[in-house]
Amino acid sequence: MLYVVTGPPAGGKSSWVEAHARPTDVVIDLDRITRALAGPGAPQWNQDPVLLKVAHKARYAAMYEAFTLRDQTDVYLIHTMPTAKWLARYARMDAKVVAVDPGRDVVMKRIEAMRDPEMRRVATRWYGSRKASPPAVRAGQTLSW
Repeated sequence: MLYVVTGPPAGGKSSWVEAHARPTDVVIDLDRITRALAGPGAPQWNQDPVLLKVAHKARYAAMYEAFTLRDQTDVYLIHTMPTAKWLARYARMDAKVVAVDPGRDVVMKRIEAMRDPEMRRVATRWYGSRKASPPAVRAGQTLSW
C-alpha cells in the first residue's frame, strides 16, 4: 500500500509516519534524505539549494522504485504539496492520501520557535493553496482521492 502524507511544514507529517510505519516499510521523506546527504553539523531543516537538488534527485529515484514494490511492503511518502497531476498519479496507484494539519496557529507557533523564515514561507504557501482545495483532514484521518 502507498500512503502519501501531506501537510504544512512543522505539521507533524514525520511524526504521523513514525507512529504508523513498521521497521520494514519504506519511508521517503525529503527532510530525512537531505539530512542523510548533508555534511556534519548541518541544520535539521536544511534548504541549501545545491544539497536540495541532489536530495530531490535521490527522492524521485526512491519514489519510482518504491512504487513498483508497494504490493510487497507499505510505502510512506511525505509530499507536502502534491499537484493535481501527482494526486491523479497517486489515485491511479490506489494510494491513501493522509493530510496532517494541526491548524495554522499551531504550525506557525512551531515555526516561530524554530526561527526559520523559509519554513514560514512554505507554510504560508501551503495554507494559501488550501483555499482552492478540499479542506485538510486533521491528524490521523485519511483522504482517498
